[in-house]
Amino acid sequence: MGKISIFDQAKKEGRTILTEFESKRILKQAGIPVVETKLAKTQKEAVSLSQKMGFPVALKIASPDVIHKSDSGGVKLSLNNMTEVRKAYDEILKKVKKQYARAIVHGVSVQKMARPGTEVIVGISKDPQFGPVIMFGLGGVFVELLKDVSFRVIPVERRDAQEMIEEIKGYPLLQGYRGKEPANIPALVETILKVSKLIEENPRIRELELNPIFAYRDKAIAVDARIILEKD
Repeated sequence: MGKISIFDQAKKEGRTILTEFESKRILKQAGIPVVETKLAKTQKEAVSLSQKMGFPVALKIASPDVIHKSDSGGVKLSLNNMTEVRKAYDEILKKVKKQYARAIVHGVSVQKMARPGTEVIVGISKDPQFGPVIMFGLGGVFVELLKDVSFRVIPVERRDAQEMIEEIKGYPLLQGYRGKEPANIPALVETILKVSKLIEENPRIRELELNPIFAYRDKAIAVDARIILEKD
């Protein structure tokens, strides 16, 4: 399924919210590193994919109608064997269907658990006056707690991306504060530039959020992703 077909499929179904699996497909095609993610439509398929990826894995509900996956019981992390995957698959579907009886469910995404890194966020939204605006900051719970973010109007140049990263108060964390693993700043710059280009080339995207991105010494990789499209 290519970028255009994902957008067109959503339009055909009358929805503007892409699933995490669909969002990651688009990001991967744009050259933005994402955690390996596959879609399982059956319990047996989830077990098979988990074995191929290697444990531990995470399972997440794949539904355009379930935005807050964790709050609805639609996420199971650090699954270490086939028994845990089978149990998690059944529990996810049971809980989600109980809360969202009419939800369209594409299946359950199976993801390789990534080792923890410094969490950052890259997001875009559309400002009525300036158009698409890109944001960078500390991710995970920190984005809501500290609101330590910087903004630029799209398109951004390499210098803009570098300045966005250096502007946040948490920049010392990315440099390896008190022995913490430093982040690969050039990899974060590339992520910002590629997101900017993706938005330029796809004006149908209204909102995009990569949170968290795990920043390591050698790379940066998006663990969770969300894309919302314009209403036609």
